[in-house]
Amino acid sequence: MSERHALTRRIRRWLVLFIICLVLSGLTAFPLVTELRWAEDLLSASASPVPEHVPGLMEWITRVREGLDTVDREQPFLLYGTDWLAFAHLVIAVAFYGPYRDPVRNIWVIEFGMIACAGIIPLALICGPIRGIPFWWSVIDMSFGVFGVIPLLIVRRMIKRLEGLEQAAAATPASVPASA
Repeated sequence: MSERHALTRRIRRWLVLFIICLVLSGLTAFPLVTELRWAEDLLSASASPVPEHVPGLMEWITRVREGLDTVDREQPFLLYGTDWLAFAHLVIAVAFYGPYRDPVRNIWVIEFGMIACAGIIPLALICGPIRGIPFWWSVIDMSFGVFGVIPLLIVRRMIKRLEGLEQAAAATPASVPASA
């Protein structure tokens, strides 16, 4: 197997992982009300140490669940915004098919994703306090940008290496068979 072929396979594996994470993240934004009920039930179960050891987390989960229950009961149309959030994750995941098909040509998608990951940090730092989000929760949100950029940095580095291999292959003149 050639180095280019092996590198392309590794790039594709990383991209599949990234796409799966985006899809899962998007799909979890649809059933928020149900998920928060499950999370609260799980965390408040008698065997759970969370209420005793991390009461702030329990209070936050309960507050968010109560808010979502109220919105779901009285203003369900507001949850349509999270449906769009979920859809956006799915659409962004589809965009990463371009680099999967042709990594060198579509490196811009990887760079776009890196910019989006970086943008999570100022969004969380600015909008979190405006919306009354606890700082520790904003840190969790920011971690998505930090952890999301890691595979993209790895993929970008591999694509640059693949690009170099392709350029070297193109610069090497093809062997011309000797005349008989």
